[in-house]
Amino acid sequence: MPLHRRGLILLAAAVPLMMVSQPAATQAPPRQDKLKVVATFSILADITRNIAGDRADVTALVGPNGDAHVYTPTPMDARSVGAAKVIVTNGLGFEGWISRLIAASGSKAIVAVASNGVEPRQSTDSHGHAGTDPHAWQSVANVKIYVANIRDALVTADPEGKGSYDANAAAYLAKLDALDRDIGETLARIPPARRKVITSHDAFGYFKDAYGIDFVAPLGVSTETEASARDVAKIITQVRQQKIPAVFLENVAEQQLVERIAAETGAKIGGSLQSDALTDAKGDAPTYIDLMRHNVRQLAAALAE
Repeated sequence: MPLHRRGLILLAAAVPLMMVSQPAATQAPPRQDKLKVVATFSILADITRNIAGDRADVTALVGPNGDAHVYTPTPMDARSVGAAKVIVTNGLGFEGWISRLIAASGSKAIVAVASNGVEPRQSTDSHGHAGTDPHAWQSVANVKIYVANIRDALVTADPEGKGSYDANAAAYLAKLDALDRDIGETLARIPPARRKVITSHDAFGYFKDAYGIDFVAPLGVSTETEASARDVAKIITQVRQQKIPAVFLENVAEQQLVERIAAETGAKIGGSLQSDALTDAKGDAPTYIDLMRHNVRQLAAALAE
């Protein structure tokens, strides 16, 4: 047989093999695009990621170290919200800007209000204004309600992922149960008379109700500006009168003033408490569980006898 004829025969023989091998690749189901989920701030985004797993792409409008109270949405945020299938909000008036952003974006997403079902508490801010306290995540029991609301929204948006969302939520709830036990056991070792701190934050009311630590605002001192020497004098008087064993004051920048409080009252000066946002990956609180454990360590160290 001529050589060129043999080559044609071999080529013809190879074609059926190629045709057999191709369908396996072309018939494989296409990779499903991940569910697009937008959470309003970093704490909610972390909780949501624990439930969503690898079925969703979860982003936060207000990232680590950001303040959702005073956030101003950007045009990019409107695009993100407009493309989302699920939007996770805290509710309780925490994100005063989110309704306007959703309306402006034209979003048709499912909106999960994580705090639905939480028993809201009333609080008075540093200016004497009464209202609903939105910081419900400071109680682990409330975050378990968050988990159920977020899971149900994800299942509604992505019914095929129900098994995955249910399993992820159950695993995360088990971690929250362990966290809640650890917090209770750690703080129970603090004598009741010492469970009182002054803090420049006003975000720990739910923590107080859940775990029995009394967070006292510094009297007559603005939490939005740096404390002056006169403010520190007021704090010293308050610590003495109320026999407060520890002080957490992040708005006192000068170490000399901090040392004066400690020297004149005997109160311990605590470190920082995380309230409304996670830190970045290098910080002390890159996840919600880390945030709660960090705060408990700080409190236990400052209130120990």
